[in-house]
Amino acid sequence: MNSKQVRESQKPLRQKYTTEPGAAKVIDHARTRHADAQDPFHTTVEPMPGIGTTIPVGVHRAIGGPHDAPTPGDILCAALAACLDSTVRMIANLLGVELDHLEVSVDAEVDVRGTMLVNRDVPVGFQALRCHVDQRAKEGTPVELVERLCNAAEYSCIVLQTLRSPPPVHTEFSTH
Repeated sequence: MNSKQVRESQKPLRQKYTTEPGAAKVIDHARTRHADAQDPFHTTVEPMPGIGTTIPVGVHRAIGGPHDAPTPGDILCAALAACLDSTVRMIANLLGVELDHLEVSVDAEVDVRGTMLVNRDVPVGFQALRCHVDQRAKEGTPVELVERLCNAAEYSCIVLQTLRSPPPVHTEFSTH
């Protein structure tokens, strides 16, 4: 493992963001693409439009869909798991911690009665998200260093912190 890999790739960025704080603001994108706009149960989402990668999206069986593709909830869980995984690996690299194993799993719990208007007292949205990080550092790694890794990863994970303190979300519908 090259323990300086992340540090070296981030060094010019840290310098730039110190002198030009506005350069640190980035915008991520995603958009849907429909093979059949009349199909209420399927779509595809294109994260980072323009790179040619799409993810099939289906509707969960709990709300009447066939559940034959990842649902938006699954994709939310995947975004959190991927962000936490990459954050752990990058901080481990910065700290010089060699990981023998890393697996992140995320579960999201929702009561669909709210979204289906069965019970208006049930909130629409996930009621709980649970992250489990199963990691194993190389034998002999000081416990304090592993604890530092865990704390820094939890603090630095963008998706995790966004879910904990959500920003305002603005929706605009254009009709033609």
